[in-house]
Amino acid sequence: MKHALKLGALALAFLAFQPVAQAAQGWGLPEEEEVRFDATVVDVLCELTGDCPDNCGNGTRQLGLLDEEGVLHLPLKNFTPFTGASWELQQFCGKKVTADGLFTTNKGYKVFVVQFVREAPDGKWQRANRFTSQWAEKNGVAADSKQAKQWFRNDPEVQRLLDKDGVFGLGPEADKAYFEANQ
Repeated sequence: MKHALKLGALALAFLAFQPVAQAAQGWGLPEEEEVRFDATVVDVLCELTGDCPDNCGNGTRQLGLLDEEGVLHLPLKNFTPFTGASWELQQFCGKKVTADGLFTTNKGYKVFVVQFVREAPDGKWQRANRFTSQWAEKNGVAADSKQAKQWFRNDPEVQRLLDKDGVFGLGPEADKAYFEANQ
């Protein structure tokens, strides 16, 4: 009996020291504020214009977080450079989530950096760093490969847009003229 009580007390102590949930980590950004809030994942263009394709555009749209007070938060990025938070939020389209991250200010605009997300109220926490592995799988390369680490140089869609619109978005002829004039 004593051993059972000791084991029970040890198990309770172990459980008491386990982290209950993820928590945002500060990055030293201007006016940074660690936050956690519930919101519905929405298609931003749908919210603003009423143009609402199924499943938030299936990954072709920017996604936002519409909180319980009706404020639309635009998550601008996650842990991976040059990516937005839409890859992290797509699976939650139209669902209520708990978002954990940082509010910060950029040139007077309050922005949100998502670090963790889960389906509310008690889904499993997911770190907002899944872009590279998802991109690698989609493009048939290893997640730890050079191609995946520099996905922006190797992405077929990025390359297609560069071929069509040029580096500056003004077209290949404008790029050519610029580079010839600035060699």
